[in-house]
Amino acid sequence: MTERDRKRRSTRSTRASKMITPPAISKMQTIMRKEMVREFLAEFMSTFVMMVFGLGSVAHMVLGDKMGSYLGVNLGFGFGVTMGVHVAGNISGAHMNAAVTFTNCALGRMSWKKFPVYVLGQFLGSFLAAATVYCLFYGAIMEFSEGKLTVTGPTATANIFATYLPQHMTLWRGFLDEVILTGMLQLCLLAITDKENNPALQGTQAVVIGILVVIIGASMGMNSGYAINPSRDLPPRFFTFIAGWGTQVFSAGDWWWVPVVAPPLGAYLGAIIYLVFIGSSTRQEPQILENPLTYEDHRISVSRPPVTSTHNPVSVYPDTRSSVVSHP
Repeated sequence: MTERDRKRRSTRSTRASKMITPPAISKMQTIMRKEMVREFLAEFMSTFVMMVFGLGSVAHMVLGDKMGSYLGVNLGFGFGVTMGVHVAGNISGAHMNAAVTFTNCALGRMSWKKFPVYVLGQFLGSFLAAATVYCLFYGAIMEFSEGKLTVTGPTATANIFATYLPQHMTLWRGFLDEVILTGMLQLCLLAITDKENNPALQGTQAVVIGILVVIIGASMGMNSGYAINPSRDLPPRFFTFIAGWGTQVFSAGDWWWVPVVAPPLGAYLGAIIYLVFIGSSTRQEPQILENPLTYEDHRISVSRPPVTSTHNPVSVYPDTRSSVVSHP
């Protein structure tokens, strides 16, 4: 290669590096860097991941005969949560749960203006996950139901996507069940992420939170299907309404509103119980602020005599940004 060819290549690479990004792409990049946009996309993607694994495991249990089980559902949702936390935990906190988001806002850990952003991302991710699972299992759904999309009965398939109350439960017992289970979820989430108590080891939070969801499902999930999350139940229910299951997805047992109302109430109560009984008794180590004079540039000599600070010790608490808390 001659010296002239090398100069030509160098000139071309220099020109390419100086190419101006098209205005549309620059504008898109600017939008994507905004905090709320990133948090919206994080909640959207993490909820989608969680719900695809969770609903897919339910489809195996309902449609797959011996290929699925209730334990498989618990593992699917539990480790779906784990994957969701890895997807978005360092961006939005990976709530994936409108009840958790509501509680963080109610406790002052995040601004209320972010509430609709988080919930919209969760709802859209959950709705898209339901559509994805429907497409993946369409043939199996039609074969199992003999082409009739039903909500109740031996060939019901709507329960792949949303929860429905079993015959042994009444509406208000189901409501109480959802309150208690979501309260347990939120209480344990605070314990897992509480740096002043005994938190999960750094890097293991996602796995521990996933195990928490598995435990809740395996020990207390049979009564109401442990929705414990408006973002898990309502968007897929809307999808089944649109996809052909009809209005019965809302009228069956008058249950549809319970997974929307009970979980936020339960999560808030669980958080209050933890903060009152545990949070208020954890030892807070005060950090004494140094004399402001010590922050002066060391190059400037201070001729005045030493001054003893009269300030009282100030307790410095952990960052109040919403912690990694999630659930199905």
